[in-house]
Parts: sequence; C-alpha cells; structure tokens
Amino acid sequence: MITVIIPALNEEKTVAWVVHLAKNSPHVTEVIVVDDKSMDNTVAAARQAGATVITSTKLGKGASMKDGLLYAKNECLVFVDADITTYPQDIVALLTKPIIEQQADFVKAYFSRQAGRVTELVAKPLLSILYPDFPQFVQPLSGMIAGKKSFLGNVDFEEGYGVDIGILIDMYQLGARIKEVDIGHIENKMQALEQLGKMSREVAGVILKKSRNKPANNFETLEYIQVIREQMEFAIREKSTALKKVAIIDMDNTLLRGSFITTAADRFGFKKELIDIVTTQTNAFIRTKQLAALLKGQPISNLLQVADAIPVTPGIEALIAALKERGFIVGIISDSYDCITNHYKNKYQLDFTLANELEFSKSMVTGEVKIPSFFLPHGTSICQHDYCKSNALVHICRHYNISIADTITIGDGENDICMVKKSGIGFSFCATNTMLDLVADFVIKTPDFTEVIRYLN
Repeated sequence: MITVIIPALNEEKTVAWVVHLAKNSPHVTEVIVVDDKSMDNTVAAARQAGATVITSTKLGKGASMKDGLLYAKNECLVFVDADITTYPQDIVALLTKPIIEQQADFVKAYFSRQAGRVTELVAKPLLSILYPDFPQFVQPLSGMIAGKKSFLGNVDFEEGYGVDIGILIDMYQLGARIKEVDIGHIENKMQALEQLGKMSREVAGVILKKSRNKPANNFETLEYIQVIREQMEFAIREKSTALKKVAIIDMDNTLLRGSFITTAADRFGFKKELIDIVTTQTNAFIRTKQLAALLKGQPISNLLQVADAIPVTPGIEALIAALKERGFIVGIISDSYDCITNHYKNKYQLDFTLANELEFSKSMVTGEVKIPSFFLPHGTSICQHDYCKSNALVHICRHYNISIADTITIGDGENDICMVKKSGIGFSFCATNTMLDLVADFVIKTPDFTEVIRYLN
C-alpha cells in the first residue's frame, strides 16, 4: 500500500488536481497534504478533493516532508509537488514500481526539460569531487521521489533548496538501493536568474555539510568549489544584466519613512476620521473612496508639501542606480495616489508608477478617486482578491512583455503580501506584518535600501 505526501503552500488552483491524480493511482490508500500555513483556500481545496490535511510544524518544504513522513501509515511513500499539473497519469506507479518489485529502496524521478543550471554547474561537479563513486543521476535535484519509510525515517530533511540533494546523499550513505526513473515531460517553474545564486549556495552548502568527514573535503577541494561557485554567479550576473526585468517599490513606509495619508491627517486635522475609516471599513473600494473624500478642497501644492515633509528611506538613489545598472525597469506600485507617486517618479527618474487616480478641479481635490482597472481581477490574475497589487504587477509585466519570474518587489504591509509572494524575488522591508515576512524571499529590518543592494550583489 502507498502513501502520497504533497507539501503545499498557497496552491489552491492546482492542489485538488494533484490530490485526484494521487487518489486515482493503483495501491494508494492514503493522500496527505502538508499545508505550510497557506493564506488562500489550499486547505479547503485539498480536503474537498479527498486528502487528509495536516499543518506543517515549521515553514519550509523540508519540515513539511518530515511531518508527512511521520504521519504516514504505509511503508511505501511518494512525494510530489502541489503546483504541477503536467504529471503523467501513472506517475505514482512509475515512481513506486522499482520499490514494489523489490529492485530499489529509493526512487528519484527525472523528466525532459531545459537543463537545470544549478544541477549542471554546481551539484554535479561537487558530487563528482566529493563522491567519486556517486551514481550519475540525470537530475539529482529533482523533488519527485518515492522511498521506503524505514529508510526515509533516518534522513535529515534539510531546509531551503538543499532538501532534495540532502535526501539523495543521505540515502546513498545509508546504503539504499537507488534508481532513477523517467516520468516524461514536466512543465515546472524555472527559478528567476537572481534566485539561482541563493539556490546554488544552499545546494553547495548541503553537499559540503554531508561530506564533512570525507578525506576529499580539504582546503584544496574547497578552493576548487569556490571557483565553481564564482563561475556560476558570474554567469548569472552576465545573463541577468542582458534581460529585461522589473523592480517594484511600494511607497508608504517603504520608499518613504511614513504614510502619506497619515501624515496628511496630522497636517490637515482629520486624524479621528482617518482612524474611524481604517478601523471600521473592511471593503477596500469603499475605504479608498472614503479616504479620498478627506482630502476634498486641498490644493495640489499642499499635498506635495506633505509628501516632501516625509523622510525618504536612505539609499533610495543608490538602489535605483544599482537596479538600472542591472537592467531593471524601476517603478512604484502603491494604493496611495498617483499625484504623489508621480512626484517621486519625477524626482528619482523612475520608469513608471501605478496608483489610484485622485481627481482635481482647478488644481483642487474634488474628493473623488478613480480606482484603475489594473488593480482589479482580470483574465490573467494570479490571486482571487477583488482588489490587489498583484493584479497591477501582472499589468506592468504585460506592458513591458516581461515574465513575472523576472521581477523584484519591495513592500512593507498587508497589501503587499500577494505582490511580494508572486514576484520572482520578494523583499519584506521593515514590515510589521508577520505574514509578509513569511512569504518574502528576503526579510530586511534595517530602514536602509543599501541592505537590498547587498542582496543584489
């Protein structure tokens, strides 16, 4: 009998398909979705499809895999990803056949696709140096696996990108019989170039950690490994510079060290009304309309004076220069007002801004605001919210004909969560929102954009 384990984080659109595929596979008696504290309807979708759902004890795929293993009732385990809908119908059978026929204790899938850059430039060279007798796997970093629970229970499930290579090395060191099987063609998410540096470091780190007591792990070996990493990162930087990419910076409490509407409330005396709206109005559309009404009668000059009074985050000019040097189109996406974001666009020579359109008559605020359609759901939306910055992210990517994978976003608050999560690389910048920290690739708590530049380097 077989248990299929599916780690999942915010995969409401695809998880049910993967669960159905697993449940319809021969000999599968248990399907476990290990939810990584998703913020969408992943849990409901998985349960409705018939899976048992448990919550991971710790954020990350490695912890989810371990939790699923401990909960599983069967000896034969299969791990598949929740975000792939191009699996062959017989993927479970393909992965488990060598185990059922007593030909293997651990099975790893490989599939046709563009060759993995970290696999070819980091994983395979390091394995050949540190483990000369290591089997020649086509895709040692593949995450679709099957194995005996009695073996997998002795594996140290690593955190981050190194989890899959760590499992493979542990199984090799445990003396498990390992086979690699072809599962055909799979369309899976390719990592953005900027993310490959992090991936290569984590994969290399796990390989080195697992080989710590091997005689080959000496200073000469480490020097050679450093050359491999440097060449990998040089290739990434060289290729990345040639690509068109988009960098998005939130305005309130990100580009600025304060909020425009909060500062305006102090300046114009509507702080109480602002608090009432923010604390009682849950509808994003109505709240946006009500906030704009508070500015009625103010001339544009007063609004710009308020904006100029808010300190700008140190390092903004250096960050913009660094991004443009690396080939990024740089702009602002904000749920504030375009008259303010355009002010900063002109000031710092940004390429675009997307924001709500505050209306004026004879240079005076009318109290009305237009919510642009790019904030609203459309045919290519990547989230289910009625109003979301991620829709604006899709809009600007379509405008410049750039993949979302080739984007960087920097934000601080709840309204930035979807945008930061869905972009190629997301920064949580001085956020007070815990969930934003959890979904971001990098978390920065120092209010200085030179910290972001450090990651770019």
